[in-house]
Amino acid sequence: MSRRSLSTPILLAIVMLALLAILTVGWVLVIVVGAKEAAWPGVYWALLAVGATFIVLLIVGVVLYLILSIKAINLTRRQSNFIDSVTHELKSPIASMKLYLQTLSRHQVDQQLQVDFHRFMLEDLERLDHLINQMLEAGRLDADRPEEEESEDVELSKLLCDCAGTVCMNYRVPAETIQLHLQPCEVRGRRVDFDILFRNLLDNAVKYAGSPPKVEVWAQPSSGDRVAVRIVDNGRGVPYHLRRKIFGRFVRLGLELEREKPGTGLGLYIVRTLARRYGGRVRVRDPERGPGSVFEVQLPGRAPLAAAEENKS
Repeated sequence: MSRRSLSTPILLAIVMLALLAILTVGWVLVIVVGAKEAAWPGVYWALLAVGATFIVLLIVGVVLYLILSIKAINLTRRQSNFIDSVTHELKSPIASMKLYLQTLSRHQVDQQLQVDFHRFMLEDLERLDHLINQMLEAGRLDADRPEEEESEDVELSKLLCDCAGTVCMNYRVPAETIQLHLQPCEVRGRRVDFDILFRNLLDNAVKYAGSPPKVEVWAQPSSGDRVAVRIVDNGRGVPYHLRRKIFGRFVRLGLELEREKPGTGLGLYIVRTLARRYGGRVRVRDPERGPGSVFEVQLPGRAPLAAAEENKS
């Protein structure tokens, strides 16, 4: 069922539409011939109107059936990919930690190797923790919007610096891998939500960047009481026809078991959902030059009062 082809519902819908077309032609011919020969032709024309209405409803039903069937099959495929990715994401660090623990318990290893083993196990635990947090966050997004009293003014410059430092540490890359070009700007909401939003974007940017990875982050106030954050990487980019699809739930491009990069297909879904929750939007564009992609987030916000007054003066 999870690998089922779309050809079956499409073929069935085509057959049903063809039968409806034949039925419609036959119905019209019968009514027209009967109206010419009948003493009361108005009855036949009334039957033609009623029959045409039912046929139109049947056609609409067939089209809706086709659309819903395609959506259901695509959702099943994405869920199957999600199960494959989660299974892989759980199995790899668990197998790694098991190997390290067996080595430490059965063999004598020197002090430096013990330190390295403990560091590797902590990294595997961080990977598992990140996976579980993403799954919990995806479930939390289906709940109601947070209460207004939980909101606060969040300074994006500091938050983006913290997110960049965390991502660089997780991937063990130099801090200068993510270059920051930040102007003072504030958004209102829950800090943890914005932290999750931009950490997911930076995580994707570093993960799918080129070799060596290079990521640039630009943040500045925009027109209409909004702030714009652009995250630019030097990776292979995202094809134009897939730029909306990648924000879907459980969506990852390609076959799950053939991928080299870890992931669950939830990161960009979380990004889009959080951006919309706070009245913003996220989109993908091409960089001005060279390969890569640009993820641009626009959110309601403003420059801090102190910075705004300084600019006026």
